[in-house]
Amino acid sequence: MKLIATNRKARRDYTILETMEAGIVLVGTEVKSLREARANLQDSFATVDSEELWLHDAHISPYSMGNRFNHEPKRTRKLLMHAREIQRLIGKVKEKGLTLVPLRMYFNDSGKVKVELGLGRGKKSYDKRREIAERDAKRDMRRAMREKERKH
Repeated sequence: MKLIATNRKARRDYTILETMEAGIVLVGTEVKSLREARANLQDSFATVDSEELWLHDAHISPYSMGNRFNHEPKRTRKLLMHAREIQRLIGKVKEKGLTLVPLRMYFNDSGKVKVELGLGRGKKSYDKRREIAERDAKRDMRRAMREKERKH
């Protein structure tokens, strides 16, 4: 698996309840650009529209060696999943506050581009602050334990 891009903001802004893998429909210059790892998933999201899955606002830079047939960087791209998986997602997304967020984009072992989607619920600012405080407290405890071990 070769990682192309990650959406680090997604885990900070959303509580990810479930992850799933989807294929993506691309044109030739997009694949070539992705081989150069020129993609950005920040501020992107996925929607279900008429029983099809779509990826919005994912930025794939134009291919550097491309010509006038180069692709549009922020075009809406179709995501590929089984129909029953999409039906299950429709039910989940209709729940209050659940969103489909792309977490990372990668080439799988057979060379196909895949997008890992997370079903997430938006975090409130106080949730984010509490998470940061917990992380800092754990870091301080580990540091204190190391200091204690060094003294003995």
